[in-house]
Amino acid sequence: MTELAISTESLAKAYGDVLAVCGLNLKVPRGSIYGFLGPNGAGKTTTIKMLSGLVRPTSGSACVLGLDVSQERMAILRRTAFVSEKKTLYPTLTPSELVRFSRGFYPTWSDRAVERYARLFEIPMKQKFEKLSNGNQTKVWLLLALAQGADLLILDEPTTALDPITVDQLLRVLAEDRACTVFFSSHQLEEVEQIAEYVGVIEHGKLMLESTLDDIKREFRIITAAGDGLPTETSEQILSVDAEHNFYRYVVTKDADSFVARLSRDGATVINVCPLSLREIFLRIVGKE
Repeated sequence: MTELAISTESLAKAYGDVLAVCGLNLKVPRGSIYGFLGPNGAGKTTTIKMLSGLVRPTSGSACVLGLDVSQERMAILRRTAFVSEKKTLYPTLTPSELVRFSRGFYPTWSDRAVERYARLFEIPMKQKFEKLSNGNQTKVWLLLALAQGADLLILDEPTTALDPITVDQLLRVLAEDRACTVFFSSHQLEEVEQIAEYVGVIEHGKLMLESTLDDIKREFRIITAAGDGLPTETSEQILSVDAEHNFYRYVVTKDADSFVARLSRDGATVINVCPLSLREIFLRIVGKE
């Protein structure tokens, strides 16, 4: 059995002249929680649709749970629970009716899970889906996904419209359920930082960064120094430089200790070395700060 729940090789998707995803190489370990990040239009949803077999790649390949997406789509769908960014279901059915409709498609379905999450999320199970608030509609999607007993949960913006209490409950559920792999996209970076073990950042369809969250937070540092003639150019190590008079603020992506030693050798006074939050790292990578 492969140790990866999701792997892609040079995965790409073009819509006419627009290249939505470009040469993506993802590696999502089994049993992990993987946060898939990127600004709007970066290619997150297109990637998720390719992994789910809803969109055919222009080139490259993808394997999900050790199965080739292009050849074994139905086998993948039987073992995967998917929550779409656009959370619509049969409008005239109640959540209870949606449960009865969905139950027969999944051999690992759990009615006990339905009872647990309906109670935990306080879902009005007898009200028609179209009459539910946006938050309650999202809860129904999550209920159906969690009840499937899937090997892989693919969640596209799963906390949209949820209140803070429900968000906290959902994050606890995802963190505690170690029987499956969770692959989720989100704009809520604090939520990702709270539960993710691995993070991938995509921008303009390209994977800019992929690693464990611990490694990412350990490597990125802000270094403030004062001196004359200090480095002003970016490099593989220096992500950005802000200079004012003889004060310099560097964001380095690896081996901060060696960079600090280099500055000291050049006569600089190193004022401080600080870690970055995931939000700060994300904004630096996508060039928004």
